[in-house]
Amino acid sequence: MASQDWFDKDFYAILGVAQDADQATIKKTYRKLAREFHPDNHPGDAAAEDRFKEIGEAYAVLSDPEQRQQYDGIRSMSRGGARFTSGGGAGGGFDDVFSQMFGNSGGGRAGGGQQFSGAEGINLEDLLGGFAGGGGRGQDGFGGPGFGGGAGFRGPQPGRDVEARASLSFRSAVLGDTVTVTGPNSERITAKIPAGVKDGQKIRLRGKGSPGEGGGPRGDMLLAIKVMSHPVFSRDGNNLLVDLPVTFAEAALGATVSVPTLDGAKVKVKVAPGTPSGRSLRLKGRGVATSKGTGDLLAKVSVVVPQRLTDETQAAVEVLQAADEGFDPRAETFSRASE
Repeated sequence: MASQDWFDKDFYAILGVAQDADQATIKKTYRKLAREFHPDNHPGDAAAEDRFKEIGEAYAVLSDPEQRQQYDGIRSMSRGGARFTSGGGAGGGFDDVFSQMFGNSGGGRAGGGQQFSGAEGINLEDLLGGFAGGGGRGQDGFGGPGFGGGAGFRGPQPGRDVEARASLSFRSAVLGDTVTVTGPNSERITAKIPAGVKDGQKIRLRGKGSPGEGGGPRGDMLLAIKVMSHPVFSRDGNNLLVDLPVTFAEAALGATVSVPTLDGAKVKVKVAPGTPSGRSLRLKGRGVATSKGTGDLLAKVSVVVPQRLTDETQAAVEVLQAADEGFDPRAETFSRASE
């Protein structure tokens, strides 16, 4: 289900692309803007952070062909591309039909009845069921189920649940954040997102859905979370993953090196002598912190091979090569290949 933001926001304008832009153009533009407005490049700049979230929200919709098709259809309809007309005269729309039926007291307009502004609160299935369910008038003056027919008015009815979407940066998803989305009747709803929220997770906001009928309670809002990727960190459950480049000398002889953390701090980790590329070094308690526990930071060692050698370093490597003569590091791999 589409968010109210789909009516209010022009995602093409947010990314600065044409409405007929292909996916490659949209992706290239998004990446450029995401790098430009990433919070890491603008620490403490709330405007840049809001822009980054807005860019992510636009890309989440336009990069998904199905959502983009739905969005284009909704935007076209909101600009007047599709309307129902009543038989009561020129200019009458679907909202005029409701206004004439229910006699909304808000300001009228000439020749078209009164303007009806509460269509979101009407259950169309109940309404149409009332038309089809019976032609006779009950003691309350209306026909069919819910309008009389001997049954009387229904009691208070709870409002419908609604859905909305919010895009978060990787950092905001891990550390927690506050977002603002558009709810029923275009109201702005602020929600606190707990630390550790995952991509695709839905958060239920109690009482933030459509208003109830007859004094009934409001429905809920189901807020679907889209988490953007990070250029350095990734996630496995509550563990954070990061690649840790080390030199050949550091891996062979051992060293103490710095590892970046998501909160911006640097922590020291010891690389044991002879550490191979691909080994993960665990930093306890440096992962995702949630109400159910905290994960670890796993730094995966990646040995960096020198691209340019001086005469001196080349001679040193040749000495090492000579010392390894007769040793085949692939021997075990080949022996087990036929298992």
